[in-house]
Amino acid sequence: MTKTTKPNTVAQPEDRLLTEEEIRAMGDDDYMNPAQLAFFKNRLQELEKELLKNAGETTEHLRETVLVPDPADRATIEEEHALELRTRDRERKLLKKVQQSLAAIESGEYGWCDETGEPIGVARLIARPTATLSLEAQQRRELKQKLYGD
Repeated sequence: MTKTTKPNTVAQPEDRLLTEEEIRAMGDDDYMNPAQLAFFKNRLQELEKELLKNAGETTEHLRETVLVPDPADRATIEEEHALELRTRDRERKLLKKVQQSLAAIESGEYGWCDETGEPIGVARLIARPTATLSLEAQQRRELKQKLYGD
C-alpha cells in the first residue's frame, strides 16, 4: 500500500467510533479508512481539549500571587512556577503537532510517512497520534542526529 491509495473521506459524526482493539484488528486494506480517520480525529480533538484546559489552569494558577516573607518558601514557589511553565511549553509544542495532525486528517495526508509516503502504521499512531514518520524513517532520522549532530 502506498500513499496514493489513501481515502480522502472522514466518517460522519453519527457513526460509532471504533475501539483501539477494533482498529488494531483491521487489515492492511482498511488502512486510514473513514472509521480509522474518525477514531484518530476524535483522539486528537480530545488531546487538544486537554492541552487547552491545562493551559488555562496554568494561567489561573500563575495569576494567584502569594506573598511569602520567607525567602526559602518564595524560592520554592518560584521553582514550582518555573517547572509548570516548562511543562506548558512542552504542551504548547505538542498542541501545535496535534493541530497539524488534525489538518492532515482534513487534507487526507494523515497516517502516511512524510519522508517515504508509506503507511506509518496503526500501532504507532495509537501510541503517538501526532507521528509524521514511519518507525523506520524515525529511526534513520535519530541515527543521523546521533552521528552528525543536529
